[in-house]
Amino acid sequence: MDMQPENWSGTAVHPVGLVIRQKDPNNLEMPFDQLDGFITPAELFYIRSHFPTPQLDPATYRLAIAGAVRSELRLSYADIRTMPSRTCIATLECAGNGRVFLSPPAPGAQWQLGAVGNAEWTGVPLSVVLERAGLADDVCEIVLEGADRGIPKEEPKPPGPISYVRSIPRTRAIESDVLIAYQMNGRDLTPDHGYPLRAIVPGHYGMASVKWLTSIVATTRSFQGYWQTSDYAYWDNSAGTPIRRPLAEMKLKSQIARPRMYEILQPDRPYTIFGAAWAGGTDVAEIWISLDGGASWVQGDFLDPINRNAWRRWKYDWITPTRPGRYTLLARARGADQRTQPDGHNPNFGSYVIDHPLPIEVFVNAP
Repeated sequence: MDMQPENWSGTAVHPVGLVIRQKDPNNLEMPFDQLDGFITPAELFYIRSHFPTPQLDPATYRLAIAGAVRSELRLSYADIRTMPSRTCIATLECAGNGRVFLSPPAPGAQWQLGAVGNAEWTGVPLSVVLERAGLADDVCEIVLEGADRGIPKEEPKPPGPISYVRSIPRTRAIESDVLIAYQMNGRDLTPDHGYPLRAIVPGHYGMASVKWLTSIVATTRSFQGYWQTSDYAYWDNSAGTPIRRPLAEMKLKSQIARPRMYEILQPDRPYTIFGAAWAGGTDVAEIWISLDGGASWVQGDFLDPINRNAWRRWKYDWITPTRPGRYTLLARARGADQRTQPDGHNPNFGSYVIDHPLPIEVFVNAP
């Protein structure tokens, strides 16, 4: 647990307060030490882009629903806005959040802690649209395609430009909390967050919540696109032979927001350690904090009730050590399924799913 993030300093800050991780396209994260309210303001919500932001005119925009359906549809933005809506709160996390902590360093955007946010999303349940189109009995997946298009920067690269496309299982797609969203925190989506329409798949890593949604295709075969197999995928060797599978549900995870990395603290003073924890397939039930690099653990207190697929903020009231020096703080969550965060990163996930306790190093000054 003595691992140090290799690329913690030397970051630029976006004019609205987001930290720039990549330019062209925009990949920006929230300074996680600014975590405050249960809902992340849109201006502080991280931005993950694979290609330049497409400019879509809501007057001419159409959402196509096709594939193994009884009736193909082409819905306007106005059509969607007049359909029955639902609002849900969901945490989205980039699957590479925390990549800066990996050792040796891994390629990709060097996210620290802030490629995660919790927002209120409003839109039409995907199930309503699928029901109107009429799914064939043998449909197994729903493919979501965005308007953004280009050539990925990471290897392996496809032979030409591709759109951003992901699929989700039919069983998940028809649940009422999966949305075709048009609002975030009560306001229309911004271009960076997917205007005019985006998918929201609560509990799944952010790459499932396709932005700038233009096409929904019902398929009777497992989707094998680039973003489903080459990228945003992992090696599953549970059956003895490694099989490439798509990332899906967020793993149980907790992060410390304050103190921030390398913060200097005064000795023998009250200090409230503050953070958040979340999960995709379970509820966050307990939070534990280590003040000595994992040698011992104390239990923290939650500030939020359980709200499936939304984070729970937590705190621990600490008296800083009287002895000056360097201290390593960790946070570890336990789920309602009794599972806890692992001790280290699973290499089968490559540069994704950084779900082990992440060390925050602080310094206590001499009296």
